[in-house]
Amino acid sequence: MSDPRRRLPSVESLLANDVFEGLLEEYPRTRVVAAIRGEIDDVRTSLSQSGMDGGDLETVSGWVDRVSARLAREDVPSLRRVINATGVVLHTNLGRAPLAAAAVRAMAAASGYANLEYDLGEGVRGSRYDHCVDLLRERTGAADALVVNNCAAALLLALNTVAAGRGVVVSRGELVEIGGGFRVPEIMERSGARLIEVGSTNRTRAQDYRAALATGGPAALLKVHRSNFRISGFTEDVAIGELAALAAEFGVPLIHDLGSGLMDDPGALGLPDEPRPSTSLRDGSDLVVVSGDKLLGGPQAGLLLGSEEHIAALRGNPMCRALRVDKVTLAGLEATLRLYRDPATARSAIPTLRMLSIPLDKLEERARSLAAALEPAGPCHVAEGVSAVGGGTYPGVELPSWTVRIPVRRAGALLERLRRGDPPVVARVEDGEVVLDMRTIAPAEVEEVVRRVSSALSQPDESAPDESALSEADESDVSESDES
Repeated sequence: MSDPRRRLPSVESLLANDVFEGLLEEYPRTRVVAAIRGEIDDVRTSLSQSGMDGGDLETVSGWVDRVSARLAREDVPSLRRVINATGVVLHTNLGRAPLAAAAVRAMAAASGYANLEYDLGEGVRGSRYDHCVDLLRERTGAADALVVNNCAAALLLALNTVAAGRGVVVSRGELVEIGGGFRVPEIMERSGARLIEVGSTNRTRAQDYRAALATGGPAALLKVHRSNFRISGFTEDVAIGELAALAAEFGVPLIHDLGSGLMDDPGALGLPDEPRPSTSLRDGSDLVVVSGDKLLGGPQAGLLLGSEEHIAALRGNPMCRALRVDKVTLAGLEATLRLYRDPATARSAIPTLRMLSIPLDKLEERARSLAAALEPAGPCHVAEGVSAVGGGTYPGVELPSWTVRIPVRRAGALLERLRRGDPPVVARVEDGEVVLDMRTIAPAEVEEVVRRVSSALSQPDESAPDESALSEADESDVSESDES
């Protein structure tokens, strides 16, 4: 039997066929040529590995279909909008906080020319570090503020500015690991500061800090909020106010890595009490470090809040330029902060706050409506469930929710089909059922969810992943560290 690879067409013969005219009109010739070569190479490799006869390799229409599909795949963006049906509000793997409409509009407006570093009043050069400062002062009570590209960068800059080459005192119970395997001690090392551990994992007292400060070596105290895990039982901690008094006594700054960035009243969101930047500053912190894309509900950013003296020193650090934030992020952050001027407006307009505070009866109503729309596609039922705040915040806190559950023979296959569609739908599995949590599905997305789930249910269960290895629920995000 002759080698089927000899029957593979040439690139020129395919391009010369009239059937390819449509693709050549739709795409640049160079792309079509590259796609044809890629498909021929793939078929050649497949024939080499399979030993099959290759069927009819000379049907031009078949090659057009292959090349057209390849070109379409190449045009699918790597970063895409997805529908979050997991119930994890601040889902780190899905980009954390979805942005308010006002923030999106502001970011689009800033995508062209903008007065990033230009004083429109005076007609001279301005500073990008002036944007958002007044709003952050207003919201937190800080004397001054600085915005950099994320929370880890903010901590790095703070430590490098106040303690490069010197020691920083921190409790052993606060040497946390943040997202992606990064750890606070490693960030401190990169900042040039030297770690001075005090206390134990579960108990650190004021005298532990005092003993370290009394040596005269430390340049700062660091308090790290344990936002991604909890220690309970036989524990002891030192409050910010007491640490601030110690820091003042020994003439060193107190840095509070707060992380979560909660600016609203947690009680109004139905959440337990959580430290906020305003309370930390009020209690005596010299510098407070928070994230922009967690409970604040804005774009990724690191916010440094504190005294004019300390913020001026941070701005003067050459590292600040390497960590600076761009114009689009500043525009989105500013628009988000403006919404906080009215708490009711913030809770309705900022998606993160809206999802956290939505009444339970509304979630039930949405779940029953979605289930009714899905019923023609296959069996499903409504059930109570549990959502999570996520994003390395509120560890162990469960949010009661309502879900739509789909019993299927192979849950992994359905999850995969939901992920691979347009738009992708990311759900979770519980007790062998695919679960759609209504807390993180926006009302405007329901129609798309119905279409995508109905389509996925109509497809056969092929190449399903191992059910035992499922991770689509991303329950790890519930306890995921405070990635910055």
